[in-house]
Amino acid sequence: MTRVSTVQNYNIMTSNLMRAQIRQNEVGGQVSSQKVASDLKGYAKNAEMLTAMRSTQTKINGLVDQTKMVGNRLEMQDTGLGRISNATQSGREAIANALAAGSATTLMQQMTAAFGEVVQGLNAKSNGLYVFSGAKTDTPTTTATTMNDLTSVPITSDLFQNDQYIATNRVDEQTNAKTGILGDAIGTDVFEAFKQVQAYVDANGPFTGNLDDAQVNFLKGLLPVFDAAQKSVVDAQGKNGVTQKRFEAAETDLSNQSDTLTAMVGGITDVDMADAVTRLQAAQLAVQASAQVFSTLQASSLLNVLK
Repeated sequence: MTRVSTVQNYNIMTSNLMRAQIRQNEVGGQVSSQKVASDLKGYAKNAEMLTAMRSTQTKINGLVDQTKMVGNRLEMQDTGLGRISNATQSGREAIANALAAGSATTLMQQMTAAFGEVVQGLNAKSNGLYVFSGAKTDTPTTTATTMNDLTSVPITSDLFQNDQYIATNRVDEQTNAKTGILGDAIGTDVFEAFKQVQAYVDANGPFTGNLDDAQVNFLKGLLPVFDAAQKSVVDAQGKNGVTQKRFEAAETDLSNQSDTLTAMVGGITDVDMADAVTRLQAAQLAVQASAQVFSTLQASSLLNVLK
């Protein structure tokens, strides 16, 4: 006699079919998302470790972003300092050339151009912020625009608008470093050197044609003044360069740590795609097999036998 199905058989096969479908959906979700689970619940015993690793990773990524931002500012400081140093050297060379030629016909034009470069260097910006203004990053470091401004104020420091805040930033989780440079600290000596030229012109008239003895003696005395002013800027640029190297090394180290953590987190959260595809195919076969058996049971219904 043909086997007759029972309610129990239907229940068992319906349960098997539902489990197979659930399993297929789970593995299908892993294949499409390439992740083991969509929430911490799906990582069971690794959930606590995963939370700690992600927290550390967020902290390190924050430090990486900060070191990049500080690195950009240090680079602009280096550019500004280089511009000031080169302009001061240009001023010194203009004086030396005038002495060598015995003529100062173009001296003031050259000095004026060099001073303009100094001002541009002092008012250097990074991301729209003045790098030599201390905490007053929205304020130009110096109000001077021409050499005439140098002798229009009682003291040279009146031409600087920076405050005395020196920025400090974290190199890594344990170390801080001073990264700020103040405009008056690097610019005062340079301004004083150019100011002596302007003050001489204000008192004695412009340099024109051949130099007389008084002018020669005055200009010779300026050479060591310009040398000392440039040296102070070069020293500041050197210190800034050392700080740059520290932050570059820190950025590399922090990026390596972030990459390592990313790989470790991926080892927990990422799916082995080859294995997942194999499991998906097996789950699909299980669904098909359960459906086939369920269909067979339907065909062996008592009603079909009575027919």
